[in-house]
Amino acid sequence: MQETPIPMTEEGFNAYKAKLQRLKTEERQKIALRIRQAKEFGDISDNAEYESAKSDQAFVEGEIIQLERLLQRAKIIDRNELTTDEVHLGSTVELRDEATKETYKVTLVGTTEADIEKRRISNESPIGAAIMSQKLNAVVNVKTPRGPAKYKIVNIETNI
Repeated sequence: MQETPIPMTEEGFNAYKAKLQRLKTEERQKIALRIRQAKEFGDISDNAEYESAKSDQAFVEGEIIQLERLLQRAKIIDRNELTTDEVHLGSTVELRDEATKETYKVTLVGTTEADIEKRRISNESPIGAAIMSQKLNAVVNVKTPRGPAKYKIVNIETNI
């Protein structure tokens, strides 16, 4: 069964790759040291430090497996394929709220990289799904958690 590719910016891919490397090297070494030290205390059957280290080891190994799967499925968004004529994954879009006339700049990314504090929204979010494949000056209706909203696409950039 072919798994669905996960769209990702090169920056996001490299960040996940660095995290995986850190977990495989630094974190594994720290936990191995904690396990060795806990074993030195003697009986491991009633050793809280040993149990804690083994629990942390299981968590890190699970995270490593998850990251490896994510990176295997990653499809890096090619900057050269991005255009400013319509919204794509990787586009930075300036939206104007038609009710308040306030403008917002967001970058459309895959779900794994969404980070509202950095104004990186998922293509599967209500706004992301509404603006995907839309052209400059299009007005989109969005069902948001606060209720319906209308946004006009006032600018599209490709600077991911």
